[in-house]
Amino acid sequence: MLELHEPSLIGEIDVRMALGAQLRSVLWMILRESVILLGIGLGLGLSLAIAATRGIRNQLFGLSAIDPATFATAIVAVSGMVALATWIPARRATRVDPVVALRFE
Repeated sequence: MLELHEPSLIGEIDVRMALGAQLRSVLWMILRESVILLGIGLGLGLSLAIAATRGIRNQLFGLSAIDPATFATAIVAVSGMVALATWIPARRATRVDPVVALRFE
């Protein structure tokens, strides 16, 4: 996940904002990186979850080993958490005056 406390990322945001980048483009840059990581994580996680359900299929009495509603709920929940965990700090970082932030570093 993106760490907005890393000096390099904050510096990159500040430099882009100081050079006149639009708020929307900076937010999209940050969200795009998170979406890529989310896609990789969901792909690996779903693959491992499906493999794990085959191993415990004998212990699931009256339940399907692969329940689409459960997987869909988990995907929506994780995606929502990633979106909020990325958007809120990114929005806060873009509201800082770039000149003040660059002087601070």
